[in-house]
Amino acid sequence: MSKKPPFPPKPRDVLLVVFPGFQLLDAAGPIAAFEIAGRFAPGAYRVRIAAREPGLVSSSSGAALPAEPLRARGQFDTLMIVGGEGTREAMQDAKLIAAIKRIAPRARRVSSVCSGAYLLAQAGLLENRRATTHWRRAPDLARRFPSVRVEPDCIYVKDRNIWTSAGVSAGIDLALAMIAEDLGPDVAANVAREMVVYAKRPGGQAQHSALLDLDVARFAKLNAWMREHLHEDLSVDRLAAEAAMSPRNFARAYAAETGVTPAKAVERLRAEAARAALEDGGSIQQIARRTGFGDPERMRRAFVRLYGAPPAAMRRVLRRA
Repeated sequence: MSKKPPFPPKPRDVLLVVFPGFQLLDAAGPIAAFEIAGRFAPGAYRVRIAAREPGLVSSSSGAALPAEPLRARGQFDTLMIVGGEGTREAMQDAKLIAAIKRIAPRARRVSSVCSGAYLLAQAGLLENRRATTHWRRAPDLARRFPSVRVEPDCIYVKDRNIWTSAGVSAGIDLALAMIAEDLGPDVAANVAREMVVYAKRPGGQAQHSALLDLDVARFAKLNAWMREHLHEDLSVDRLAAEAAMSPRNFARAYAAETGVTPAKAVERLRAEAARAALEDGGSIQQIARRTGFGDPERMRRAFVRLYGAPPAAMRRVLRRA
C-alpha cells in the first residue's frame, strides 16, 4: 500500500500594517525576506498588507502599496507594524490604535519596525516590556511611554512574543531572526545571501558605528587608524604625531571638527569594540586588555558613561537580544 504524500505546510500568515506616510523600506525589507524564504521552504509564509482604510496607501516617498482592510479574521502568525514619517499622525488615529489592540491577541507574535514601536506602545502592548526603535527616536519613546523599557542601541529586541527593531534596514534583520526561529538558521543564511546582507547581525549590536559620528574628512584617515590600533597608546601626543600636527593644535582642531575631544573619541571607539567583543565571549578582563582599556574598572566606568550599564549587565542584554 503506497503512502499518501504529506500535506504541504500551512503558510504562516504575516500581516504588515501600513498607514499614510509609512517608510517604504520598513515594509519592503521584511516582505522581501519572507518572500525569498519561500524559495527555500515553499509555502512557509503568506504576506498580507493591511491598513485601516483599504486601497492604495502612500508611503513617505510617494510610492504606494495596496492594502486590505485591517480586520480581525481568525488566528494568524505574525503582526508587524511598520514605521515612518506618518507615525505621529497614526498615533492619533484612535480607530487604527483600537484595531491594533484588537487583533494583536490573535497573532502568535507581534512586532514593529522602527517607529512602529510607538503604535504598539500607544496600544498598550509594550507596557513593562523591553523594546527598541530608531536610535534617534529612542529617548522620545522612553519619555512618552515610561513603562516601556527602551533599549536604545539594539538592532532588535525580543521580549517573549513581542519583537521590536531599530530603524529602516533593521526590519530585514528582524525578519531574518524570525525566519531563523521558524525555519532554522540555514534557511535564514540562504535568504541573507540572496539579499546580500549579513546572515546574522546580532540583535544587541549597536545601531550605528562611532566612526559615523566622528566622520569628518579631515580626520577620517586618523579615525580609521585609531580603530585599528585600539590596543596601543592613543594619547594626544601619539595621535598628533600620526596626524603630523603639534599636540596643542591637533587637540583643538580635532575637537572643533568632530565635536568631541581626542580622548572621548578614543573612549567611544574602544567601548564600541569592547561591546562587540562581549557577545563573542571571552572574559571582561581579556576584552579590556585587548581593546586598550587596560583594566576592567576603567572599561566599566566608560560603559556606564556611554551605555548606562556596566559590561556584565550589557553582556546579559546582548545575549537576551
